Parts: sequence; C-alpha cells; structure tokens
Amino acid sequence: MLKVDRPKTLKANALESLRDAITSDVFKPGERLVERSLCESMGVSRTVVRECIRHLESERLIIGVPNAGFVVATISSDEIKEIYEIRIMLECSAVRSCALNANKAVIAELRLLCNEIASCLQKEDVMQALKLTTEFYKLIFTTGGKHVAWDLVERLNARISRLRALTLSSVGRKTKGPENLRNIIDAIEQQDTVRAEAICMKHLREAADIASKLI
Repeated sequence: MLKVDRPKTLKANALESLRDAITSDVFKPGERLVERSLCESMGVSRTVVRECIRHLESERLIIGVPNAGFVVATISSDEIKEIYEIRIMLECSAVRSCALNANKAVIAELRLLCNEIASCLQKEDVMQALKLTTEFYKLIFTTGGKHVAWDLVERLNARISRLRALTLSSVGRKTKGPENLRNIIDAIEQQDTVRAEAICMKHLREAADIASKLI
C-alpha cells in the first residue's frame, strides 16, 4: 500500500506518493496504472488520481497509450545521454559560481546535507537521500546565483531522481556518490573553481555511464 501522509494537501501527498513509487521502481517501466487500484491503495478519489496522473504526465514519468490508458514511461538511452549532458552543463556552471560565492554558513549546510545523504544511503533510505540531494544542489545553484538554471533543473528533477535511484543500486555508488559530493564541497570551500568543476563533471560522467549500462 502506498503511504499518504496527511500534513500536506491530499493531492500533494498522493502526488508525492505516486511519484516516489515510480522513482523507486515499485511501478516498473511499461506498467499500466489502474485508476481503481490507485484509489484504493492511496485512499483518494478518482478525481485526485486523475490530477496526479496529469501532473506526472507533464513530468514525463508516465505516458498515455491509445486504448490502454497510462503506463510508466521508459527512459531511453538517448534520453539518458541528453539528460546527463544538460546536467553537466548546468551543474558544473553552478558549482563553479558557488565556489566564488559560498560563505561559511553555506559550506556548513552543504556538509550537513552531504552527511545526511550518506547516512540515509547507509540505512537504505534511498528516497530520503534523493530528496536531500535535491536540496544539496538547490543550495549550490542558488548560492551561485543560477536561479534560471535551477528552474530548468527542476523541470527535469523527476527524471533526474529516477536515474539517481537507478545508479544508486550499483555496487559502491552509495559510498562513492557522497565521497564525490564531499570532494566538491572541499573545492568550493577552497574557492578552487577549476577543481570543483572537474570533480562535478567526473561525478556526473560516472553516473551517466552507470545509468546507460543498467538501462
């Protein structure tokens, strides 16, 4: 059963629950989403489920199939390549700018987030690690003044998180990922823009290779 917490609006909870189920592979690529089953699982109306489906369709996590309803989208190798190309371009630029602007408070917050990400991964709490990773990068982008770039990243975040969840299943990535983030923070703290960008690029290229092989 998909858990829906109540503090948020019912629709927001249902949307997050369904998105997380797709991201964590509870619903597999190509799997058909049945409205009645989703209503029963989440304890919400068909209206709410349909609103969630429309939203997730806009995020390209699900697609409509003629005479078959909606199914979980499959990410192609070409899409993976393009998503990581975009991430390399935007994130490396953000890391470089962050290194020029970060103060001690930002560095401390980045280290805290990185430690929490590592802790979640060690406890196999991948979904919380993904949410914290989004916060980690948001702080880097906003510190670097890359607000428009972050808007672009947010539009891809659903698919980015899906790929992150996939790559974290590979051997050693749960340790290597946080290690790379710590190295990025060290370079930012030292205001070493060249090293920060190089580590970020290496981190993303490693992830891209893993995702391509797994797909």
